[in-house]
Amino acid sequence: MKNITTLLTAGALALAAGAAMAQDTIKVGVLHSLSGTMAISETTLKDTMLMLIAEQNAKGGVLGKQIEAVVVDPASDWPLFAEKARELLTVSNVDVMFGCWTSVSRKSVLPVIEELNGLLFYPVQYEGEESSKNVFYTGAAPNQQAIPATDYFLDELGVQKFALLGTDYVYPRTTNNILESYLISKGIPKSDIFVNYTPFGHSDWSKIVADVVALGADGKKVGVISTINGDANIGFYKELAAAGISADDIPVVAFSVGEEELSGLDTSNLVGHLAAWNYFQTADAPVNAEFIAKWKAFAGEKRVTNDPMEAHVIGFNMWVQAVTKAGTTDVDAVRTAMYGLEVPNLTGGVAKMLPNHHLTKPVLIGEIRADGQFDIISQTEPVPGDAWTDFLPESAVLEADWPGLGCGMYNSATKTCVQLKSNY
Repeated sequence: MKNITTLLTAGALALAAGAAMAQDTIKVGVLHSLSGTMAISETTLKDTMLMLIAEQNAKGGVLGKQIEAVVVDPASDWPLFAEKARELLTVSNVDVMFGCWTSVSRKSVLPVIEELNGLLFYPVQYEGEESSKNVFYTGAAPNQQAIPATDYFLDELGVQKFALLGTDYVYPRTTNNILESYLISKGIPKSDIFVNYTPFGHSDWSKIVADVVALGADGKKVGVISTINGDANIGFYKELAAAGISADDIPVVAFSVGEEELSGLDTSNLVGHLAAWNYFQTADAPVNAEFIAKWKAFAGEKRVTNDPMEAHVIGFNMWVQAVTKAGTTDVDAVRTAMYGLEVPNLTGGVAKMLPNHHLTKPVLIGEIRADGQFDIISQTEPVPGDAWTDFLPESAVLEADWPGLGCGMYNSATKTCVQLKSNY
């Protein structure tokens, strides 16, 4: 009996020691696809997080502890994102997660983190129409990317007909629904708006490009607004070039094509086409030059920077500030500490976290150069992110205000808080 008691005691001590060791680090989950169709975009974000964590650890970590990255690969498989998020929260016991790219992956993760009260920093432009207390949206909402890009087509390029081309999932469909409503409000007839969706990884673009060309048969200027995601962009731009279409003929403004995607393309025939983001590598600011130098030293001289990377930089630095301010990694305490925090962005300004869990961000329009970089041809002052668009009647009455109203979907007409259904 004594031996059994001794063994039990030793086992309990070992467990306690193991628990103590587990608490010696602060764990950060990295939830990005490293394989599949989205690896072309997401692998860089994983590398960005590893660089940021290494840099913070060199400064002493957070709260006197080193940060440990827990990297998983959801493999561009949307249900697997939910499984990996649950694994990070319940098995790895991470304190926070940085990840997802597509909205369908975020929607997959959302019920899990809300159930387990996890915390996700989401770094990519998206369709809006969401504000969860468990997510901080460090990418652009539609009013910080899609709407200003459309205005540029209307006001600066004189586009009269619009082809809204997207990958078939929630982000392009919701964004294009908003844009269609917005264009109609600006006097563009519905018949002059062509909408088309294709699967992830779509490769045969000949008919779609032909349809876009046919849209301008009456002589009106056509523009393409692209919410095509992942490696499908390679085939799309190749088909444009094969059809002899230049940016002067039919300009394309993309919301999911940045420096990383262009680094794998022959850009000689893409010169003049556009992208709308909140950051470009060519931003002329000392803070950006410093970041680029650090990135190339960490990842290699040929590696480029892009907008979602900047969103991770902002989100990570805000999280470090919030943890330091709260004195704990507890999700509720960190969330409270996040509101109103300001950190430098990489374009020379400041990003501020708003009560709706969105940031203030400048809107930049970039023109593709032959070297795969962008000439910045338009830049705004910081724009506050709007969780709920003003251009859909059902959303125009909604507000998100977590510290004030304790609600991300407050109906200002009925004065009630509606529960967002996250089980997509």
